[in-house]
Amino acid sequence: MTRPARVTDPSYELMDDHNGLSIIYRQHGFPSPLVRWHFHKEYELHLIVASSGKVFIGDYIGNFYPQSLFLTGPNLPHNWISQVAEDEVVPKRDMLVNFTDELFDSGYQVFAELKTLAPLLERAQYGIEFRCKHTIARAMDLMQRIADTSGATRLGHFFILLELLAASDDYQLLSGATAPQLADEHNIDRTNRAVDYIFAHYARDLPLEEVAEHLGMKPTYFSRVFKQATGRNFIEFVNRLRISKSCELLADGDKPVTDVCFESGFNNISNFNRRFQQLKGMTPSHYRRLVVQRLTEQNLG
Repeated sequence: MTRPARVTDPSYELMDDHNGLSIIYRQHGFPSPLVRWHFHKEYELHLIVASSGKVFIGDYIGNFYPQSLFLTGPNLPHNWISQVAEDEVVPKRDMLVNFTDELFDSGYQVFAELKTLAPLLERAQYGIEFRCKHTIARAMDLMQRIADTSGATRLGHFFILLELLAASDDYQLLSGATAPQLADEHNIDRTNRAVDYIFAHYARDLPLEEVAEHLGMKPTYFSRVFKQATGRNFIEFVNRLRISKSCELLADGDKPVTDVCFESGFNNISNFNRRFQQLKGMTPSHYRRLVVQRLTEQNLG
């Protein structure tokens, strides 16, 4: 049995531990108060070191695994929810580095070389997932060096890491909507509770009215608030979560597509095939063959 994080903390995260430092390094496990649908003014470089589950960045829904590496821009809502057994605790799941635009606004005037990082920071407003295994392996080593050092040495490792990521061309931009469209402290807190509820129940029939009632809101008002905060209407959000689950099932084993359909929360195979084609541009069977082909190529490589 899996369970989502229980999320009750405020959705805007105020990091008051800068202490005059240019970057903040943190690590935490799962569950944790830091695991919630939230946003903050800082960029966040986020490395998953244990467990797998669902990632929500802006209007994007996808899967994460150990050694997944993401960069989110200022005020872009995000959350990572692990799929773990009931009462299972992951002592160390995440390694994070946070920093603000202020570091670069000041640095550009002194160090012209920092301007080469500007395109990376610009892309971060949509959220980035880095895909190159070699880049991620080097990034993991640099993240650990950041964790183990302090002062100018830590800052040096940080800039080397950003230079590495800025040079990578194997990445995916994630959200179609940016922070100004999504970040609203009042609405996103309610959406946080909605996402928590949806994540716990999306594998069965889940009408909008049920979620609205859970939040004590009228359905029409909830629908408007939810779309404003996530960039997706309710049905589209749930379907994307279900398709993400189906991709996970298709990649992990040889279950029949029909079983994958129902286990993902769809109630008929034709609707599942249609939604999958719309979102992934291929049939579920084709997707599975492609995953197997890529895994084979990686193993041979």
